[in-house]
Amino acid sequence: MKTIYLDTSAIIKRYIQEAGTDIITSLYSKAWLGDVKISFSLWNIGEVLGVLDKYYKRGWLNREDYELARLEFLGETLKMLKLRVLRVVPVKPLIIAKTWRLIEKYHIYQADALQIVSAMETSAEEFYTANQILCRVGSEEKLEVKCLVQ
Repeated sequence: MKTIYLDTSAIIKRYIQEAGTDIITSLYSKAWLGDVKISFSLWNIGEVLGVLDKYYKRGWLNREDYELARLEFLGETLKMLKLRVLRVVPVKPLIIAKTWRLIEKYHIYQADALQIVSAMETSAEEFYTANQILCRVGSEEKLEVKCLVQ
């Protein structure tokens, strides 16, 4: 089964309608059918919740839409874990240590480096992101990057 990795900018497109949502929706459908395995870092769960909260606080989501997106994300994540169509990469000291090389080489934030290292940990065949920096660094690190940036 093909493994794909989603960073926060890609995951959020599952729950908020924006450019790239159709691609991510298709990937989730394939995962539910057992055709692909989705992976992301434990770190991304907190980041997705933070993005949803930011959208709500800025008025881009009303209270009802915020709660719905939050509950759908958490519920779907738990169901996918139980069905083993989702792998959540733990944030372990060894994984953090592997980020340091990327931080120094590319001058990126540790959270961004964590995405690259976590994708490598899962042997992801495709890496989805809407982060321009991760598009570039992931490609330079020989990941098959699917850039969702317009």
